[in-house]
Amino acid sequence: MTTVEPIRNKKDIQKIEKILAKQGQRELLLFVIGTNCGLRISDILNLNVGDVRNKTHIQITEKKTGKFKKFPINTKLKPMLEEFIHGRKNDEPLFLSRWGHRLDRVTAYFIIKNACEQAKLQEKIGTHSMRKSFGYHHYQQFKDVVLLQKIFNHSSPQITLRYIGIEQDEIDYSYNNFVL
Repeated sequence: MTTVEPIRNKKDIQKIEKILAKQGQRELLLFVIGTNCGLRISDILNLNVGDVRNKTHIQITEKKTGKFKKFPINTKLKPMLEEFIHGRKNDEPLFLSRWGHRLDRVTAYFIIKNACEQAKLQEKIGTHSMRKSFGYHHYQQFKDVVLLQKIFNHSSPQITLRYIGIEQDEIDYSYNNFVL
């Protein structure tokens, strides 16, 4: 498995959202949940309609860690979710494949990868880029690595900074601005 990068430019995120909006509501919502909640793709794909219907918070047990996670549904996601689940049953997977089964991670990968290619992003992109983008932009806005460490359930702030690409950004900045 190769390491993927966060999408560091907010304009690139908006470009991807426009591309996905043309493809469909499902594709756009998949990406917006990923970039606004910081969940792993396995946890996004594991959501059911009932997990988000009439809720202020999403509550899950993380598939990878087995840890409980609860977070609010933000103002961008709330109306998108309401529209997306209208008329659907609570026990239905939130993201369905074209054949009526739960969307799988390979299909999710191609949805995200293809949209990023259309947006002409040069970074190594995958489904995990959504989680890393959440972290990167959360850190840029709040500069609180300890809070982000708690959100991601990481064991140290250093792991969180490396995970979201901040350490590499700082190294690149120092090299680019150091001349003898």
